[in-house]
Amino acid sequence: MTDKFQNDINDLVEKHNFKGGKKFKLIILFGLLGDFDSFEYAINLKNFIDNDQNKNLDIFAIAIGNQKGKRKFCKFTGFPEENLIAVSDNQIHNNLEVSRGLDIGLGGWINMLLMLSGINSFKTIKEVIRGYTGDRKAKQIYSEFDKIDVLKFLEFSGNSFKKVFGDGYLRPFELATFRLSNMNEIIQNWSDYIINEEFLPQRGASFLLNDQNQIVYKFFSSDVLGYSSNMRDPLGFLSDLIK
Repeated sequence: MTDKFQNDINDLVEKHNFKGGKKFKLIILFGLLGDFDSFEYAINLKNFIDNDQNKNLDIFAIAIGNQKGKRKFCKFTGFPEENLIAVSDNQIHNNLEVSRGLDIGLGGWINMLLMLSGINSFKTIKEVIRGYTGDRKAKQIYSEFDKIDVLKFLEFSGNSFKKVFGDGYLRPFELATFRLSNMNEIIQNWSDYIINEEFLPQRGASFLLNDQNQIVYKFFSSDVLGYSSNMRDPLGFLSDLIK
């Protein structure tokens, strides 16, 4: 890691007042607010906070979007609004050399669709398939008491997954259902979440800093649905590092 990169992170912390008072701080660069990864990552972080696993950790995030989109995003995902900064472009991402995704010169929509098909986003197809087939080595998403509303016309409880597939692991169709719910929210509020389609392919990054703001862990995403190095346990790196 170069001194320049560490200095860039220090400048980011200072400029956006990412001070915190805990032993560690996690700084996340989302792509667009309306990116699948942004929604999924934010909801996982919200659950991490709710389970009181962040006693030693402050969490901050930057996303491409506007204030209206930020409010809706935080209301839907539960991510703390005061800890999210919305910016109008990907200049911060570029400064930190975060992947801009695929660009074949035909616009953000085409680039994103190609990435969703696996072009220049090699892990995406595997991750999409996992959403439908399930994963015995990953945790379940829904409890039997959760109420699930998909596309406003299909409502059922989390108990449906338990009755059909059992309990204690990521069941078939469970992750796909979760992602469909997120997608529905994005589509319904497209103009608020997607302020510029040029940034649809923009990927994100995560930086874990100690109390001296030194980087102890970093991850740069290059794939759609690939915001963690281990998508079976996306926040596993936190459990391992902030004990």
